[in-house]
Amino acid sequence: MKVEYVNPFVSSGHKILEMILQEKPGRDKLTALPTVFTSDQLNITVGVTGAIQGTVIYGMSLVTADKVASVMIGQPIKTFDQLAASAIAELCNMISGNALMLLSEAGLVCDIAPPTLIRGSNTNISTMDIPAVVIPFVISQGEFKITVGLKERHVAEE
Repeated sequence: MKVEYVNPFVSSGHKILEMILQEKPGRDKLTALPTVFTSDQLNITVGVTGAIQGTVIYGMSLVTADKVASVMIGQPIKTFDQLAASAIAELCNMISGNALMLLSEAGLVCDIAPPTLIRGSNTNISTMDIPAVVIPFVISQGEFKITVGLKERHVAEE
């Protein structure tokens, strides 16, 4: 996968997490994967179409999701409900939208699909033939991972 597809998500993840959580997130090493397997309890997938295509997956534990949603909503979340899910989905939309704006500035115009929330450990989410890069952020609420699986779109000749 091209670094120009990943860097906007690194920048956007850092910027949006810092803005929303009011803290500078740390970051662990990027990891390249031939396909995606996640052991996270909560995953939000966002499809990308346009000049590049694929999937971006945001993963975290339910405890981390509850804590992040609590900060976003301004009150404690006791159980991961529809309000918490909406807050987390919006956070992922903000990161994706900002990253796609950066990609657009680089000449790669894309759109995002509405987020899909998937709960459950040991979930196998395939990016088909698209390799992925995992960007792990360390925040006081826990670990927040962004898995980017994007490739150049090949338009069939007519």
